[in-house]
Amino acid sequence: MTTTRQPNAGDGALRDRLLGLLAGIEPWDELEQRHVAEASDWIAGGAPVYRTAKPDVPARHLVSYFVVVDEVQRRLLLVAHRKAGLLLPTGGHVEPMEDPWDAVRRECVEELGIEAVPLEPFGDRPLFLTVTATRGPGVHTDVSLWFAVRADAASIVTYDEEEFSAIRWLTPQEILSEPKDTLDPHMFRFTRKLCSQL
Repeated sequence: MTTTRQPNAGDGALRDRLLGLLAGIEPWDELEQRHVAEASDWIAGGAPVYRTAKPDVPARHLVSYFVVVDEVQRRLLLVAHRKAGLLLPTGGHVEPMEDPWDAVRRECVEELGIEAVPLEPFGDRPLFLTVTATRGPGVHTDVSLWFAVRADAASIVTYDEEEFSAIRWLTPQEILSEPKDTLDPHMFRFTRKLCSQL
């Protein structure tokens, strides 16, 4: 039996919000320009955008990444993600009918035990967008909005040990010196874009 998703009264407003967020992203390069266009078409086309069953239903869904920046030490926080086997920014899937920034706020508490404080000049808007096929079982496509939040490294005293085996504070230069296959495939590009705007 085939079921048709019934539109939610707030769905149109959230799609408009998502499209507004994407329109506010100034692409770093041609790849990001393509990703923003692809994501905009996907959202405007009415396809389901939220994950409803782990790990891959629907096969393409929204993710909110957030990179924690210690402004004084000029270091970024990456986590050793157990399932992905990579150093990644923190973040997670956007829940049905959840605003992407609200996902950042929720995940910041769940994963690091801290409040999400936006990094200026970006505020609660994403500064980067990627479209990426995941690795491992349940391969799917993450449409990831990348946000930046600020925190003193000393304020993070706990993290989600079920999800992460470790956390690492790295300077941008240290990130760019890591082997590419140990990081999110877009981490180099994000790091360069972030540094160009701070």
